Amino acid sequence: MKLDFTKLDRGFNPRCVVVIGDSKRNNFQWLNTEKTFKGKLYSVQVNPSSIEGIKALGVENYTSLMDVPEPVDLAVVTVPRSAALEVLEDCIRKDVAVAHFFTAGFSETDEEEGRRLEKLLVKRAREANFHLVGPNCMGLFNPEIGIRQNPTQYTGVSGPVGLISQSGTHAINFGLVAHLQGLDVAKSVSFGNGTVLDCTEFLEYFVRDPRIKVIGMYLEGVRDGRRFFEVLRKVAAQKPVVIWKGGRTEAGWRTVASHTGSLAVPQAIWDAAVRQCGAVKVDRIEELVDTLKALLYLSPVHSNKVGIAGGSGGQSVAIADDFAEAGLILPPLMRESINELSTFFSLVGGGYSNPIDTGNPNRQQMKHILEILERDTNLDNLVYLGNVGFNSPEMLENDCQLLADIKKRSSKPVMAIIPYSSPEEMKRAREATKMFQKKGIPVLPSLERGAIALRNTIEYYRLKNNSNA
Repeated sequence: MKLDFTKLDRGFNPRCVVVIGDSKRNNFQWLNTEKTFKGKLYSVQVNPSSIEGIKALGVENYTSLMDVPEPVDLAVVTVPRSAALEVLEDCIRKDVAVAHFFTAGFSETDEEEGRRLEKLLVKRAREANFHLVGPNCMGLFNPEIGIRQNPTQYTGVSGPVGLISQSGTHAINFGLVAHLQGLDVAKSVSFGNGTVLDCTEFLEYFVRDPRIKVIGMYLEGVRDGRRFFEVLRKVAAQKPVVIWKGGRTEAGWRTVASHTGSLAVPQAIWDAAVRQCGAVKVDRIEELVDTLKALLYLSPVHSNKVGIAGGSGGQSVAIADDFAEAGLILPPLMRESINELSTFFSLVGGGYSNPIDTGNPNRQQMKHILEILERDTNLDNLVYLGNVGFNSPEMLENDCQLLADIKKRSSKPVMAIIPYSSPEEMKRAREATKMFQKKGIPVLPSLERGAIALRNTIEYYRLKNNSNA
């Protein structure tokens, strides 16, 4: 199949969307999902009882796709699998740019009829060079223009992330989790069985989008491994790619087969191939979000030596453990740094080994402390610990500006960790996260997640440097 980037672009940025087969039985799931779309939304439905409900939603309905009075950029197909081939023919005749087939019941069922219908669907789509997403998927998400995969998703904003997911649930949850962490999606796709357009095609498309700065992937398998890894190598050389692979265990493999019908790949072989291509592997959704955030905001990271300031004495052991377990080093400060700290640092409720336990008495000296760590040649990365329970908003704002100033004048990567332990603290932490990240400082919600994100970023630059050597 010849990939047409213009058609894909029309699908992700449509002016006209048609939902085919939405019904009263499923409470008009897709018409309600796409009601935030800023362009023209139509319905195609022949059932009289459903047509009444569609009109009540204020959506214009037609009994044939051919009657829709304008070019169709995106069709959302939610008909029974027995009608899928007929609808595909209509989409081809109408010259629809992209069709997302939510319809399921194909090869993922491991039934003979499902496999037969999928083969016919794929054969016809490829003959017509038709851009079919799915089947068995949640389709496209472009929050800026209101194209969604689920009614819980946000709209009206756009970010620097592209997500390619075999799972619809993971695609939806990723967007929500990332949004809460101050990281928004530019474009996302759930491609399900990936029978015509697979992850490889979406990689080729996303790398061309200048708004997408980092690419995340959730994959259960690939249909053409050789081509996928060839494309992955080229894309990872241009933009960071982070991959969460499902089916790492035998139980996971069995579940993958019944979910999207993908073939299992031994994990060791997969991990080695991903590394050789310069992409970073992660094991869960939070790690995917955190790593993309770190890659997006951090300066190039080339060392695992870290200096940390802002915590309490009780945190120091946990900090040391979390960072050491992630393969990071907290080296002792230079003698010059210790001597300078000793001139003003209060040891009542504080301490200036690494990590530096500022305690309450030394919070007003944070500027001086951070500048000393910035100059310390034993340290190559700086991590700031904030506390929304004890630090006032004004103090956090001042510290944010301090870190932003260091980032501007120093090559040392700068990260913030701002944990929370109550709903009220979570609200304040989100506000602080937005403030810090607006200044280009990534914020992670826990010590462990911050350490792992930094480790993965180091791995990305190590792979990149090796490929350039």
